[in-house]
Amino acid sequence: MRQIPFYCTHINGSFWGEKQRVSKNVTVDAVYDRFKETKRFEALKCNGEQQKNEGWHSHIFWDSDVAKWIEGVAYYLEENRDERLEAMTDALIDDMCASQKEDGYYNCYYNVYETDKRFTNRMNHELYCLGHLIEAATAYYHATGKDKLLTLVKKYLELIIRVFVKDGSAAFVTPGHEEIELALVKLYHTTGDRKYLDLSKFFIDSKGCNEKDKNHYANWTTPWYFQDQLPVREQTTAEGHSVRAMYLCAAMADLARECSDDALFSACEKIFRNVSEKRMYITGGVGSSRLGEAFTVDYDLPNETAYTETCATIGLALFCRRMYQIKPVGAYGDIAEIAMYNGSISGVSVNGDDFFYENPLRIEVKNHHKNPATAEKERYPITQRVKMFGCSCCPPNILRFIASIADFLYTDDAETLFVHQYINSETSFDGKTVKQITDYPSNGKVKIETSGYKNIALRVPSWCRNFRASEKYTMKDGYAYFTDISSVDIDFNIRPQFVASSSIHENIGKVALQYGPIVYCLEGVDNEGDIFSLYADLDADFEITPDPYFSLPVINCSGYEICENDALYYPADKRMFRPRKLKFIPYYGMENRGETDMTVWIPAK
Repeated sequence: MRQIPFYCTHINGSFWGEKQRVSKNVTVDAVYDRFKETKRFEALKCNGEQQKNEGWHSHIFWDSDVAKWIEGVAYYLEENRDERLEAMTDALIDDMCASQKEDGYYNCYYNVYETDKRFTNRMNHELYCLGHLIEAATAYYHATGKDKLLTLVKKYLELIIRVFVKDGSAAFVTPGHEEIELALVKLYHTTGDRKYLDLSKFFIDSKGCNEKDKNHYANWTTPWYFQDQLPVREQTTAEGHSVRAMYLCAAMADLARECSDDALFSACEKIFRNVSEKRMYITGGVGSSRLGEAFTVDYDLPNETAYTETCATIGLALFCRRMYQIKPVGAYGDIAEIAMYNGSISGVSVNGDDFFYENPLRIEVKNHHKNPATAEKERYPITQRVKMFGCSCCPPNILRFIASIADFLYTDDAETLFVHQYINSETSFDGKTVKQITDYPSNGKVKIETSGYKNIALRVPSWCRNFRASEKYTMKDGYAYFTDISSVDIDFNIRPQFVASSSIHENIGKVALQYGPIVYCLEGVDNEGDIFSLYADLDADFEITPDPYFSLPVINCSGYEICENDALYYPADKRMFRPRKLKFIPYYGMENRGETDMTVWIPAK
């Protein structure tokens, strides 16, 4: 199957159209301004004397932050060229090109500091930064035809091939932070040069198989942190740093597809099942622990301390998208959809200029100020988004994710269009057209009109209990197949429903509210009193109200509040409940209206 790339699609209004409008009009400049303030752009000039005189210095991963911003901008330039954005981007690329070393090396840290320590510290993100530069270069070249950054990375890669593959003079073999592996596949598609695919395969095949890499663990890490515990084809579980793990899986899926590697695809399938069935939050968040930003063990999914880095959820979505490019199985699209609508975009404010790095599923504000006996605070995720982080990988990642969201829509083969996600849009690709007419996910009605295809296959979301289609179909692996047809109407019958979880001890006796793919939460700002004393009524009727602030409905329903008792402890049969109205908002919109308590999971009565 072929993926139909995002730049062939125009999104017409609706939920994602609004997200893209805010992202382009607000987030692009918000991230640019913060990067300018923090000297990320100035660092590209690699002027050590200036940095010393001004009292600052570049960081090992700043190249990657800038590259992701360039990539996000390039995606918006695909549809509408913008002289201002291009001029801003060209200036950054000019600074990088002017600072590139004669042998091809470029890194805004190592070009200035520790210049004799290149490729000696696996922890220090050199190949990770190069990977993001590659993605930026291919995106900007495709959008504008300008190849200066592309020329830079191609020259840099000649050095990489020499020191990592030909003479093995680097102190390590594989990247400490995966990213370059999937970027090289993109470069292979852009240039047609097989050596880039071969280099990606070299890194993947070497992972967990060599002694050199074992000399580069910090004193607080183990092989699992780097996904080094086994060769990749023998891995069955998601381990270690969650962003690294998801980027690794995305690259493995890319190579499985490009090389028809059944063993690699089998490993991807096993890791996917481990994540989706045992190590993923209901929001699509992954990586439950702040220690190593990592996966831990099965069902260890605490709500209030959930780390769930925004980039990790984006990484999970990218992995799933690649899986359904190989094989149309509904579960891959289901998890991509959960990540798309929940734990990824919860990382950016509704207004588009404030960000979360971590995305907890419960915030109890008093816990952030509960111990006056010590100045040291107990560690919880922050309760309000901020403009910038010291490690600011998430804001530009959200930018490029939203800009290219249509990448998740379609694949095709000679006769069949596969529709994996639902967004109101128009697409033209290789002489064929697709039109989606829908308000999804505000409701479940979707109309697909095509030309150039004989058959249509639609993913039926796993949350959908019943659906109606205008034409006859057959079901296979979560997809409804319609043959000899050019248009079809389908209604996935989106209704609010409470869902429970298995084996997660913290959630026993509790439920969460979902509306189609959208996870909902309670916030104190909408529900008077103590939201942690509220109970769901499993037989409740729901009132669904459109809300322009969130771009999706809010949901009101009946529930209960447990009445306070004068005693700290008292007989359970003396408990009393009174009816309450509960108001739920989309989880991704949490903590946008001031600091307030929030919870996804609530007890049920």
